[in-house]
Amino acid sequence: MSFFNNKLVNIRKSIVPSSSVLANISASDDISCPHHLSNFDVITVEEITVLIRSMKSTTCPLDPIPTKLLKATVSVLAEPIVNIINTSLLNGCVPKALKIAVISPLLKKSNLDCNNPCNYKLISNLPFLSKILEKIVASQIVKYLNHHNIFEKLQSGFRTGHSTETALTRVVNDIIISSDAGQISILMLLDLSAAFDTVDYTILLSRLGNLVGLRGTVLKWFESYLANREQFVLKSDDSTPSISTTVQYGVPQGSVLGPLFFSLYMLPLGDIIRKHNVNFHSYADDTQLYVSFKPDDPSYVVSLTNCFTSRKLWMSNLSLNSSKTEVLVVGGDAKTLDTIASIFTTNGITFKRTDCVKDLGVLLDGKLSFVSHVNALTKSCFLQLRSIAKMQRFLCRWDSEKLVHAFVSSRLDYCNALLLGCPYQTVSRLQLRQNAAARIVTRTRKYDHITPVLKSLHWLPVSYRVDYKILLLTYKAIHGIALAYLCEIINLYIPGRYLCSLDAGYLKVPVINKTSVGGHT
Repeated sequence: MSFFNNKLVNIRKSIVPSSSVLANISASDDISCPHHLSNFDVITVEEITVLIRSMKSTTCPLDPIPTKLLKATVSVLAEPIVNIINTSLLNGCVPKALKIAVISPLLKKSNLDCNNPCNYKLISNLPFLSKILEKIVASQIVKYLNHHNIFEKLQSGFRTGHSTETALTRVVNDIIISSDAGQISILMLLDLSAAFDTVDYTILLSRLGNLVGLRGTVLKWFESYLANREQFVLKSDDSTPSISTTVQYGVPQGSVLGPLFFSLYMLPLGDIIRKHNVNFHSYADDTQLYVSFKPDDPSYVVSLTNCFTSRKLWMSNLSLNSSKTEVLVVGGDAKTLDTIASIFTTNGITFKRTDCVKDLGVLLDGKLSFVSHVNALTKSCFLQLRSIAKMQRFLCRWDSEKLVHAFVSSRLDYCNALLLGCPYQTVSRLQLRQNAAARIVTRTRKYDHITPVLKSLHWLPVSYRVDYKILLLTYKAIHGIALAYLCEIINLYIPGRYLCSLDAGYLKVPVINKTSVGGHT
């Protein structure tokens, strides 16, 4: 507990902003939200019963009874629980017993030194009643935010229907379109250290009031929720807890509201980036800045560096790690790269250019060939298949298939929409891994024809799975059920005069130069 607290204290000491910076941060929060939410809606016994039965049966050491017993007797306990929750919502007060977290340290890897506190990650657990209360509050807040479009459109973290795949699909699509048009693209990946643990409560409450529009009892409830929170460490093999310490910074770990708090805390960032005419996309604390420009017009590089400087200034109350910021250049010759590097150096930014970067779990290279990503993916799948094959004689077909889907198919399907247009030689390597997985599940011999095996399992080949993913996203975009940032890059073809194809659902093809970029056209 002391190690974790000291770690946060040291981080906060290194990022405490000056008075001028604080004034700049406050200026970005001065915008007043035209909408307001002042009171919570009370809930009924029926609503709480449905909610409790749908939640996971996880139990915290602070719970008076096991969660399974609570769910089994919910018909009896629902009414007193409703009284507690409605009293909290109507009075804007969170009981102290619901603001205590039990932290269980867990080794990051089994081969690490268990006596070194640096090798542990902290798993926070809250009372079950606290999670019920937070889920009810979160549902009402999210409903309000969605109704008034307060969420940042290009923030894909912790939001229903959003994912790393949709975020990367938008970013990679923009870069490919620009590259096909003969432009150079620069992708900058920003790194934050302990972002969730360094959130300032005063700034958070200010943004909840000004930018989100929370007022009255609702804002009072959040003030009570963040005030005087405590946590202590309890190891699984030890019944003696550590001393309790007060949580001074950071969104509550293990809470339902924690991710929502962080998204709202980062709300002003989008407007700051847009002022510099720079494209961006965020997923939780990972932000991607990117610009595209003609080789003879590097002015956008200056805009990118200015945007980075402004963002660094605004995020001085967080731990932006400039030394780990990576830059990927797509296209361009050696002369252009030298020009880009000199502009970065002139603006005091370390130009850490790499040939390959890892962005939200996907390896991107300077040609967008995805060769490095496929190499890493095939290696990972091979190791998983070898482990499953060793256990094959102890498993039935159903269990083998579950393991394959959990450890192999999930990897093959992750962000596979990005592989559209890649050469056959690239995708075929992934197909070999799927074939090996099918043989393990069905216990088929090595030289038997694989097509009937895949059909018997109802598995689409890898290339068809890629096409299916793209068609699914396109279908949703055409019918307006996809995310806004995907819908806006899909345009229906509207002929200049009446034709039979008017209602055929054709798409408008972007006017671009057919320049090949890493296998994409």
